[in-house]
Amino acid sequence: MASSSAVAASPIEATIIRKIRTRIVPLILVLWVIAKLDQINIGFAALTMNRELAITSQQYGFIAGVFFFGYFLFEIPSNLLLHRIGARVWISRILISWGTLAVLTGFAQTAHQLYVARFLLGMAEAGYFPGLVLYLTYWFPQRHLARTIALLLTGNALSNIVGAPLSGLILDYVHWFGVGSWRWLLILEGLPAILGGIVIYLLLPGRPAEASFLTAGEKDWIKAELALEEHQKLSARKMTAGEALTNGRVWHLTAAYFTAMIGNYVLGFWMPQLLKAFSSEYLNTTVGLLVMLPYLAALPVMILVARASDRRLERRYHAAIPLVIGGISLVLLATTDSRSIVFSMALWCLAASGVYSLWGPFWSLPNEFLTGFSAAAGIALINSFGNLGGFVGPYAIGAINQRTGSFRGGLLFVGISLFTSAALILALRKRPEHQGLARI
Repeated sequence: MASSSAVAASPIEATIIRKIRTRIVPLILVLWVIAKLDQINIGFAALTMNRELAITSQQYGFIAGVFFFGYFLFEIPSNLLLHRIGARVWISRILISWGTLAVLTGFAQTAHQLYVARFLLGMAEAGYFPGLVLYLTYWFPQRHLARTIALLLTGNALSNIVGAPLSGLILDYVHWFGVGSWRWLLILEGLPAILGGIVIYLLLPGRPAEASFLTAGEKDWIKAELALEEHQKLSARKMTAGEALTNGRVWHLTAAYFTAMIGNYVLGFWMPQLLKAFSSEYLNTTVGLLVMLPYLAALPVMILVARASDRRLERRYHAAIPLVIGGISLVLLATTDSRSIVFSMALWCLAASGVYSLWGPFWSLPNEFLTGFSAAAGIALINSFGNLGGFVGPYAIGAINQRTGSFRGGLLFVGISLFTSAALILALRKRPEHQGLARI
């Protein structure tokens, strides 16, 4: 997996990249944690919400997954608008609108109202993740991208490390004014997004030219590096936004992402209920602490995999091998009869580490051949269609459980989907004409 193109960074490069990472990444990381809390806290709300509203497992699967239909419909327009209007204004708009809808979800009275609220929440959040990925390409050359994206996506793990025990505590102890604790969970975890939108508008620089923390010489250096990369991509094959939407390589990546996301969102939406099934006597706080453990395990692994991917300038194997490990773990969860919580937690840790290690290497692949509006459109297409796996996985688990009385078939289906994603990534042929982007 080594590459002869992997060259050590110069002192000025190391200094500039460190400055940008220090000032940009922590801010968007905090906001990504907030986003994931609002996206997956329905998994914890279900521990009491399903009983209160008489929601079946199949209905819950639809509630969890319908979010991604709204997300799908507005993803590409949202990302193109971000590229045209600017990251600061558009990301701020996304945060404030979805924070408001997240709070309103806590007032739903029926399953059908939750269907509508979750659909609108997905519509409001559309463009957020691909927008952040696109935004990072305005600041980081290709050779630094996997590690930077992985640092951002540690927010997936951190949101569960922080959010899982917090959600369990809210469910057990927050019953203010006689209102159900699951409602307070959705309301309290939706408010930070509104605050985050205001912070983004005030503090986030759109491009290196706007960065007060860089000197004039440092701004010139990063702009020159990014311009060289863009020139190489355009000289190899200039692509419009429309061409990106019909490009075979973009659709290949979309299929790989779709099958991976089937597994990813099953972890977020179903793990609390699957772990609760070990004992009905577990407090919700205990379930929250158990859910936190796989994400604690995944956090260092995903960073190490991304660092190795950047160091070797190799993406396919660094994305596919973790998915295979995650798939094996889910198949073992489905096919073994162990009632040992220790054994099951070990498998959940491997599954989370495998799925989460995908993101850094995977999201570096589109930037190898897309730029400008083609990048905005292509990244949004991959994320929007790919995230429909976030509907298929949770809904399939619920539907299979309702028909069979067991989660085994659903877990087996999800494990196979991860194997499929790994195979698709390995089948993605290298593009020799873009290897020069590895080190300009």
